[in-house]
Amino acid sequence: MDVRTVADLSPAERRAFFQRDAGVEGVREDVRGIVERVREEGDVAVREFAEEFDGVAVGNVDVTDEAERAHDELADADDPILDAVREAAANIREFHERQRPEDWRDDFGGRELGRRFRPIDRVGVYVPGGAAAYPSSALMGVIPAVVAGVDHVAVATPPADELNPVTLAAIHEAGADAVYQVGGAQAIAALAYGTETVTRAQKVVGPGNKWVTAAKSIVQGDVEIDFLAGPSEVLVLADETADPELVAADLVAQAEHDPNASVVAVTADADLADAVADAVDAQAAEREREETIRAALDNDASGVLHARSMPEAVLFAEEYAAEHLSIVADDDEALLDRITNAGSVFLGPYSPVAAGDYAAGTNHVLPTNGGAKRYGGLSVDTFLRSSTVQRLDRDALDDLSETITSLADAEGLEAHAESVRKRFE
Repeated sequence: MDVRTVADLSPAERRAFFQRDAGVEGVREDVRGIVERVREEGDVAVREFAEEFDGVAVGNVDVTDEAERAHDELADADDPILDAVREAAANIREFHERQRPEDWRDDFGGRELGRRFRPIDRVGVYVPGGAAAYPSSALMGVIPAVVAGVDHVAVATPPADELNPVTLAAIHEAGADAVYQVGGAQAIAALAYGTETVTRAQKVVGPGNKWVTAAKSIVQGDVEIDFLAGPSEVLVLADETADPELVAADLVAQAEHDPNASVVAVTADADLADAVADAVDAQAAEREREETIRAALDNDASGVLHARSMPEAVLFAEEYAAEHLSIVADDDEALLDRITNAGSVFLGPYSPVAAGDYAAGTNHVLPTNGGAKRYGGLSVDTFLRSSTVQRLDRDALDDLSETITSLADAEGLEAHAESVRKRFE
């Protein structure tokens, strides 16, 4: 990787960093056709698309029992991977349980006002698959919904001649009520509209490729979604105290996800910038997924950047609004205080992004493409609705009556005003 100077970036280079493209528009029309077919034809379309896109002849779309069997078989074999799944699940559950809000009501001088929270009834969680298995995404998607108290949590994951047993076990460990082997855009459509087998969800969440993201954008409105996510990304904000080998390791790890991943390091230290660039090249050559990593490193939205000062580096990080923001600096808390736009923040040299990806407890389903400027990642809140509650006594309504009737009359809503006046006739 070549080191570039932040101040010397051209307008086109800055756009590449700050307007990252998920590739959704290029597949939207094809996806629209898939969604409509699933909506109209149900399981028939789901099975045909499984053959066409996954090369799998799907018998049973519902594989809930298979997930339970996979979990039991790993348990019976005393497989250490199940211990890892269980520990990660426990940490994720513990963190998300802290997010549950409490109902409240207070007296505001005769006005008893409050708020209460209730879970959504039915949720669909997409767990990616295909070329790789993602048991961690099963835990991240299902556990917050279960903690929130969702009555029916269904998971869709791509079909295979032999479904990954660890992913299935993770889905079961997380507490899903139903598991369907259907992937891609057709999975989002099935969860959004229901089929003969798939229960229709009220909200669909979870990460996926551009086909999945395009499908979520199309069904949005007919069903709620979490957000539209693009390829994974990391920005490391580092000062001269950072270890270049560790900074490079986080960049390479994120590049391993996807050829379109965006990986960036920003520092005001020129020597560190050069050392990180060299370490990235050396480490990429040692990784099994080197081809994918190299493609991500060549991405126009990836690079090692030298800023004239740490304030300039912070401004770049704020505008970038990273999905994952790693701060490796002598006073990382001071830098964090100046950051508002980030999906998840990792402080210090012993907080690799991989910890949050798997087992620290925080959620790894996070906003990309600058979405952190507008919303946060998946949480218990994602699966809750809130209602406000009010009870007024006579004196409180009397005190407000002139205000209410004056505003109602000003809006030409005479019946609104009269509904108050009648209580004092």
